[in-house]
Amino acid sequence: MGASWAVARAVGERASLDASALTLPKLIAHIDESGVKAFVAATDGNHGRAVARMAKLLGRPAFIFIPDGVTQAAQDAIKSEGATVIHVPGSYDGAVESANAQALSQPGALLIQDTSWEGYQDIPAWIVEGYQTLCAEIDEQLGSAPTVVVVPVGVGSLAEGVTRYYRGQSSFTPALLSVEPEVAACLLESLHAGALTSVETYTSIMAGLNCGTPSASAWPILQHGITGAVAVSEEDAADAVHELNALGVDSGPCGGATLAGLRNALADPGLRAALGVDASSTVILINTEGFSANPLPEESA
Repeated sequence: MGASWAVARAVGERASLDASALTLPKLIAHIDESGVKAFVAATDGNHGRAVARMAKLLGRPAFIFIPDGVTQAAQDAIKSEGATVIHVPGSYDGAVESANAQALSQPGALLIQDTSWEGYQDIPAWIVEGYQTLCAEIDEQLGSAPTVVVVPVGVGSLAEGVTRYYRGQSSFTPALLSVEPEVAACLLESLHAGALTSVETYTSIMAGLNCGTPSASAWPILQHGITGAVAVSEEDAADAVHELNALGVDSGPCGGATLAGLRNALADPGLRAALGVDASSTVILINTEGFSANPLPEESA
């Protein structure tokens, strides 16, 4: 949702199209006018595949940069969209830097990245707008106010979209709980420090959340908008995946993280009270990953 809307907005703007009337056929018809020759992104999860899919639909090549730790299944999924996958040894932040360098050096290349920095803010903002569609659909299907919405955090753009929606657009104001891996808890560390903070990251089964620096645009929104934040262990995330799959819910570790995070939060009396959870509560767990996209190591061996 985020990547597709950002690609549409970016191409539409470059082709002088009306942003309120963008359609895929219109984008295809005007892609040459946009001057976009290729799409570039860094990813450790679904974002790169989404950019690659849009590039394929628009008849343009995609170059997707990945850090260490991205599973072969995820790489194969990106390649299945016709993209070129480029491995950058090291962390997600390093992959973002390499993708940005590629976009700057390649004529006609457009970077579609889900994290922002000084001078690069429009496209991440459109990604956040696209993510808010998910929240509108939650409200429509639920029909009543959720007590808590639990959202996984990598760089925080999805969480920013959820927070902007429930703190500004929705008539509902649920508590919001963010969840990160213990080995890459950049938002939690930033909240403790009271300032945007980068952390060193380590290998995680929650590859799509394995990010060391919050998005600059997401940070102030999350700092003031979320109710609570937790980090989860690898073991707890894996256990949650097994439990969800046993219940018929298709989930990879990034999805299991939200169930694990909710349990961690409810075990803390202060955080449980802040979330307002009781026996009558409605809790939304946002699952951003199917099992086949990122299977647990023992299942993919």
